[in-house]
Amino acid sequence: MDLHINTKCVQAGYEPKNGEPRVLPIVQSTTFKYDSAETLGRLFDLEEDGFFYTRLTNPTLSAVAAKIAALEGGVGAMLTASGQSASLLSVINICHAGDHVVCASAVYGGTFNLFNKSLREMGISFTFVTPDASESDIKAAFQENTRAVFVESVSNPSLDVADVELYAKLAHAHGVPLIVDNTFPTPVNFRPFEWGADIVVHSTSKYMDGHAVALGGVIVDSGNFDWTNGKFPAFTEPDESYHGVVYTEKFGRAAYITKATTHLMRDYGPQQSPQNAFLLNLGLETLFLRMERHCSNALTVAKFLETSDKIEWVNYPGLESSKYYERCKKYMPNGSCGVISFGVNGGRENAMRFMNNLKLIKQVIHVADARSCALHPASTTHRQLNDEQLEQCGVTPNLIRMSVGIEYVDDILADIRQALEAL
Repeated sequence: MDLHINTKCVQAGYEPKNGEPRVLPIVQSTTFKYDSAETLGRLFDLEEDGFFYTRLTNPTLSAVAAKIAALEGGVGAMLTASGQSASLLSVINICHAGDHVVCASAVYGGTFNLFNKSLREMGISFTFVTPDASESDIKAAFQENTRAVFVESVSNPSLDVADVELYAKLAHAHGVPLIVDNTFPTPVNFRPFEWGADIVVHSTSKYMDGHAVALGGVIVDSGNFDWTNGKFPAFTEPDESYHGVVYTEKFGRAAYITKATTHLMRDYGPQQSPQNAFLLNLGLETLFLRMERHCSNALTVAKFLETSDKIEWVNYPGLESSKYYERCKKYMPNGSCGVISFGVNGGRENAMRFMNNLKLIKQVIHVADARSCALHPASTTHRQLNDEQLEQCGVTPNLIRMSVGIEYVDDILADIRQALEAL
């Protein structure tokens, strides 16, 4: 049965058998019992499916990963301990020392730092292209050793909307996959695989969880990229740590996600806990309902901010004044997300004063959960970046990132209004 994505949010991933729990159970066990050494040997040789140690996966994790794969339209998925670890593993599953990645500069500050410092120190180099880079500019960023392209579908916090179809075309022309961080729109509003992306990552701590209770991330494999084009020997040559298995030969379309699970999760171990996966699943069940409210509330707030003489500028892809309005309509006709960025007149000082005036809307180092919250990125999530890097990421000193929740929208507006009037 071909189910609507809203139904998949509720039903996909877990199908109880006769007499089994109707609700996905928490399998809070590190290990699993078998009757023979031969069976365990086949599991370790990847000759048989099954659970043997939760650092790789377990029934709760497997069910939630399967649900997210179904939502994105992929062949498989792997849960991780955080969105940051998902971004890390998505790249190092492909790239090694001496390789190169083309990356949109408008990415979350933590991701920028991961790529620009930690992965550079591991020997993987990055070229960052501006959000409005032309096709020729993006082409010029590719090198002989380029092995991946990474973008955010809607960037955090600048809310640039990536031209995913263009990035996919250019990545494939150079024989490399496109990785898309789809955290802000979620698959309810945007499905990157339908526009040519090959790998999708999420911080599941955001809208997917939706309640700010469980850290997590996920990597989803489309199954569409050809890893046999000669640039990715890790997928086409024997892996001696698994008795010579060749991932593309043994696992076909699922080669990428199988290698990520059996190799990287085995060796690095940033596994999501079964308890967090259970909580994530509860969030996923109402994702489609919450995204509708987040988007409608955010559009109302964005339109209100546009009318205020105390606001210098407003950036929300759903506004007709946004330079990304037409692109957003193309990729996300039902709305993008509930996050708005705007600049307060009076620079950094007034931006901080506005933040301190808020009452209902709380200052927290988080975004994209049910409660409205706000953040001043230049002094928090992006404070490790210098002025030039801030500009590359689309962050100005007066920028406020506001995550509009699912509360009654008039209450949200009233809080913003009083905070502005107090300036």
